[in-house]
Amino acid sequence: MPISAQGALNTTALIVPDLYVQIVAPQTLLLNGVPTDILGVVGTASWGPVGEPTIIGSMSDYAASFGPVAAHKYDMGTQVATAVQQGAANFRCVRVTDGTDTASSVALLGAVTFTALYTGSLGNELTLALSAGSAANSWRLTVTLPGLSPEVFDNINGSGAVFWNNLAKAVNIGSGVLRGPSRLVVASVLGASAAPVAGLYPFSAGTPGSDGSTAVSAASLVGSDTLPRLGMYALRGQGCALALLADADDATQWSVQVAFGLSESIYMILTGPAGDVISNAVATKASAGLDSYAAKMMFGDWIYWYDQTNAVTRLVSPQGFVAGRLANLSPEQSSLNKPLYGVIGTQKSGQPGAGTATAYATADFSALLSAGIDVIANPQPGGAYWGVRGGHNASSNAATNGDNYTRLTNYIAQTLSSGMGKYVGQLVNVTLFQNIRATLLAFLNGLLSQGLLGSTDGSLPFAVVCDTSNNPASRTGLGYVQADCQVQYQAINEKFIVNVQGGQTVQVSRQSVPAIT
Repeated sequence: MPISAQGALNTTALIVPDLYVQIVAPQTLLLNGVPTDILGVVGTASWGPVGEPTIIGSMSDYAASFGPVAAHKYDMGTQVATAVQQGAANFRCVRVTDGTDTASSVALLGAVTFTALYTGSLGNELTLALSAGSAANSWRLTVTLPGLSPEVFDNINGSGAVFWNNLAKAVNIGSGVLRGPSRLVVASVLGASAAPVAGLYPFSAGTPGSDGSTAVSAASLVGSDTLPRLGMYALRGQGCALALLADADDATQWSVQVAFGLSESIYMILTGPAGDVISNAVATKASAGLDSYAAKMMFGDWIYWYDQTNAVTRLVSPQGFVAGRLANLSPEQSSLNKPLYGVIGTQKSGQPGAGTATAYATADFSALLSAGIDVIANPQPGGAYWGVRGGHNASSNAATNGDNYTRLTNYIAQTLSSGMGKYVGQLVNVTLFQNIRATLLAFLNGLLSQGLLGSTDGSLPFAVVCDTSNNPASRTGLGYVQADCQVQYQAINEKFIVNVQGGQTVQVSRQSVPAIT
């Protein structure tokens, strides 16, 4: 009585009389959408892996992985911090250096050299403490770094060179199931056999580490697309819905970011240089050939923001604010008229109480938005608060220049790409056509029921065709199957017109609502 999976047994060629059981897999005609809140951030840091995408969910996660926010250009932590204030909580962070970064180190009594696990200046704050162990005639090594839990390697035995070998082995490999290898330092035995001496051994007394951020540029943040990938290209395959290169205001690097966004279905958030003027911004964007729905171009009116880590008000790029707000919105939404948090002022408006506050004129907004450049401003149509004033991407096409077009298009495309591949390799017949159509309709119906899709007259805003009308035998015979989908997005109310007729001679016409029986 053989048991097999359906499709593994040729049921038209059975000879032996028996009971044949086939396990039929449950029918799966459903698609679950991909996440739309993953934000990729590329920049410099004082600690952490270089060129390796790291999952970050909060500022405490960031501090543990990459160190504190630094008050300089291209700092990755600054962009993460401003995005977190908008509600973003799902990051893929990639650290970049200029190649001169070094790891701090210190030698312990000439017997063992301890080197920070990562390059960067944060490693200079590492401290080693050698003390008596819990067991008799043993030693304990404690490795500490401010802001992180200390690592304790206890009950290290031996004398002379044996002790130092055991110490290095405990640090590099671990000393048991509860104490794995160090995530802060690595140890290298030098060969000396000096007796251990209890005390503190700070890395600041050894060879200092450096961040390698002095010569970082926008090109450094873009990185390289050859293995191992660096910079922006390290975000390939990470599922990011949005991405930004911290403070990358070099116009020569915008087009490569757009190309990357198109290839990965990522909404790239770009920025102009600090203190830019409208005429220069428009001309620079045009000369750079930037005209694509894959990027959002922010005007170089940088933001005054209070840096809690360094206790100073800084001028930072608008990228983190915008990207964080979009990451905290459903993909059919626009950033237009949505409040931004943590903004003290901008270069145009000045800081509160500075006496230099100015506001954008309608002509300013018209020039910027017509050129595909968005801006953070106050007030908004909904009130006196900071927000994105246009909700537009960098495209000049009125049909595709909304945030909602880019994000919803990428969301639908990525979802189909991740879920429809299960039909490849199946037999081309009417059942396949029906299953493909049912899967697509179920997904689109889900979007409709959750408000991501809708229509003004209640009609279905989508249609799917997958049958012999678009799959003739001349195509299916070659192995092609085609499904044609039409999806109507909901428009964004950008220009709201209210007509009011008032006066004592006005004749009021009233709408009568029929009674419901």
